[in-house]
Amino acid sequence: MQKQVIEFGGEPVGIVIPDEDRLKFIAVKFHVIDLDEQRFNSADEVRLAIRDLVRSRNLAPTAHV
Repeated sequence: MQKQVIEFGGEPVGIVIPDEDRLKFIAVKFHVIDLDEQRFNSADEVRLAIRDLVRSRNLAPTAHV
């Protein structure tokens, strides 16, 4: 395992680094900071988590002032 850049929507959003036989995600963009330092089994698993996070934020109701 090596460190690897993780892109989402064509934009680098973080990297994964080997950590305890898994991959630790290091976020470099604020919109994925909730996943920072979480451990995953694969880079694909990280991308799915990012997709789910972004999707849940896009579906969340916004407050109208």
